[in-house]
Amino acid sequence: MPRNRKKHAAADSWQQNNDHSDDETSNDNASTYSCHSETQLADGANGSIESGESGEPGSGGFEKYEEKLLQAIENASDKAQQTRINAFQTINEVLVHHYIPDFLDDRKVTLMDAVEKSLRRGKGVEQSWAARIIPLLVIQLEALEDIGELVTMLKPVLLTTAQDGSAAYDARAKCCAALGLLCFVGVDDLGEILPLMKVLQSLFSGSFLKGDNSPSGASNDAGALHSAALSAWSLLLTLLPPGEFVALMGGGAGTGVVPSVRNLVGMLQSPILEVRMVAGETLALMFELGRQHDDEFLEDELPMLIEAAQKLATDAHKYRAKRDRKVQRATFRDVLHYLEEDISPEISIKFGRELLVLNTWATHHQYTCLRNALGFGMNVHLAENIFVREVLQLGPKMDEPERHRKTVKAEQRFINAAAFKARTISRGKNRDKRSFALN
Repeated sequence: MPRNRKKHAAADSWQQNNDHSDDETSNDNASTYSCHSETQLADGANGSIESGESGEPGSGGFEKYEEKLLQAIENASDKAQQTRINAFQTINEVLVHHYIPDFLDDRKVTLMDAVEKSLRRGKGVEQSWAARIIPLLVIQLEALEDIGELVTMLKPVLLTTAQDGSAAYDARAKCCAALGLLCFVGVDDLGEILPLMKVLQSLFSGSFLKGDNSPSGASNDAGALHSAALSAWSLLLTLLPPGEFVALMGGGAGTGVVPSVRNLVGMLQSPILEVRMVAGETLALMFELGRQHDDEFLEDELPMLIEAAQKLATDAHKYRAKRDRKVQRATFRDVLHYLEEDISPEISIKFGRELLVLNTWATHHQYTCLRNALGFGMNVHLAENIFVREVLQLGPKMDEPERHRKTVKAEQRFINAAAFKARTISRGKNRDKRSFALN
């Protein structure tokens, strides 16, 4: 997707339902974003950035993480596997928390080469961490020719690893996520997007119902792969023109690009929470895209889908974890409300002095995929990253003087606090001396 490509226009908004379920005293209608934030990709950052790494130009923190990243890029080609893994973890940590396109410009080829070799020759954990770097790198690059080079070099090896049945499920899942974001950013030709969507469908079809209509028996690790593949497929779906998508749906499942609604509804019976949730959100996204072209899009399939969404929106089975039930109900209430009322959920996310409003299923999913890649550094990139701001329609970055003023105010608070502490200690000592003299 070229950098100047416009995203889908915003749809009508609605306020979230504030009802509480019978067996919950907590907020059961919280958005899936706030519910997921407690655990989502906590390992993606591999620990927090040290307090000294503030990222402000000219500070000691900037020099520290710059040197740290340089050393990690060098270690990414080391002979020892654990050294390479540690290097990728460090690179991931720095790229998540800092937006540094100029710094990466002179080092991107070295980093791309190290990632490509680890994906091709590495195993398991090394492949997973190498694949995590790719979305972070493509999001930070600004030149279209650099992004095209990245796609050309890394797309083939990502496809090979994602389809390799002997590779670890986690590594394959990370490759699917990387493929989705890499092609979302760097590919605009439907001739390239549709074959990739076909490959991704072949991966998540493992969670379709069996021939006897019983739920898939996929393991948790396989389910993570299926949900990652479906999420990447849905991200690429947001690039398709509505008319093209409706034409593909009219072609039926024989095209191998778009799964049937019945297959996706079957995935709602999966025992794995993430598969059910991604399938539900994908169905809502498909109907949103189809209704932009045809107001009566798949009306015949709607009753079956509404019935399935109602069951999951009111699910109270105790064999599911309490948090899983809460997140599932919140998600499927939104899905059900959209299917019945044609009203997309609206979620507001505040960062700094700015406000991001997600009011279509397309922007919801784009935000989710970016957040999954960026983890705890999402707010940094919302404020700084040109591409992220363009995708989410945030407009130009906040002026430098405003950001500098906020930094100066924070520093002044720290100085005042330190002076107050020193003054309190000094006065305490003087009081002790006076008390001793009086006695």
